[in-house]
Amino acid sequence: MQIYLVGGAVRDKLLGKPVTERDYVVIGSTPSQLQSFGFRQVGKDFPVFLHPKTGEEYALARTERKSAAGYTGFAVDADPSVTLEQDLRRRDLTINAIAESEEGELVDPYHGLADLKAKILRHVSPAFVEDPLRVLRVARFAARFHDDGFTIADETMQLMRDTAATGELATLSCERVWRETRLALSTKDPHIYFDVLADAGALKPWFIELTDDTRRATALSYLAALERDDTLLRFAVFASAFSAVEVETLCTRLKVPNEYRFLAILAQRITPEQVASATATELLALFNQSDSWRRPDRHQQLAAIWHARGVADERLNLINEAWEAAAAVEAGPLLASAASRGEALRGPAVGEAVEQLRLQRIQEVLDGSQGLSEDQPEQHSSED
Repeated sequence: MQIYLVGGAVRDKLLGKPVTERDYVVIGSTPSQLQSFGFRQVGKDFPVFLHPKTGEEYALARTERKSAAGYTGFAVDADPSVTLEQDLRRRDLTINAIAESEEGELVDPYHGLADLKAKILRHVSPAFVEDPLRVLRVARFAARFHDDGFTIADETMQLMRDTAATGELATLSCERVWRETRLALSTKDPHIYFDVLADAGALKPWFIELTDDTRRATALSYLAALERDDTLLRFAVFASAFSAVEVETLCTRLKVPNEYRFLAILAQRITPEQVASATATELLALFNQSDSWRRPDRHQQLAAIWHARGVADERLNLINEAWEAAAAVEAGPLLASAASRGEALRGPAVGEAVEQLRLQRIQEVLDGSQGLSEDQPEQHSSED
């Protein structure tokens, strides 16, 4: 039995990047042998096991033969006779098909080291087209390694186009598509993911909203302008470029988590134009709509999205000041003040009083800003 470190751990180690997960391939073993060592099998379709102490994944070397449509349509052979080279051949990219022995020796039958040096994302074999998920994976890797200067090999891009043209992208599960998309949104250059899919003709059926060049340019410009490294905000600002119906449809199609859906819908609903011209009453309504009193982080999220969508810094600073003034209003002091005057606030009257005082605080901030601008001395430009 031989054990090799494989995949992303080897790749990232060679690139000098942090290694967060380690996967291993086991040559010349069987499920019963691994289980006798305390390994726990986790895959019904694939011979994957968890190490009894570290919890890291160990997979028996295997080959895969296309037997049906879709990314699950494979016949798997995990016989002990399967070699390391055969196992590595089924992987997507050459840079992911490098193995390292327990002694630290690299095994590189498909020239992944050369492609790492040349910064090329290249498929391992023509079998690339058998798994439509690889189109999304390569797009994600292009986004992840864009800042390092990696590009997709021309022949690999052609295989991606060929795969997209078969229509097999429609056989992917929404969970797998969302996982790749979420991971792409966590990269430094998430817009590259969608650019690559567009170049590969792979936006349908999962991202049909982006097939319109103008809307795609808008959505990706919002992504590029967002200053916070947060997948939740990135999805929301990306989706805000679409119509309300399209945002709902996209979220349903991908089955995104509820928090992603809520913020995306909210970001689309509150436009930059509304934010830029909102009165005190309208700002209060926006704050209420976002539930930012109970979720202060929600306001900060929306402020970051508004900034990415073009709301000026000066206006955002004013809105933040207005929100802070309104958020400081609490029911307790109002009740105490009413009691000191011999009044009693109960039921809906408490909420109404809080609402009125919040509106007052917002108006004071807006009025103060207007007064400040009116007090500024007139500036005269010199024509010397």
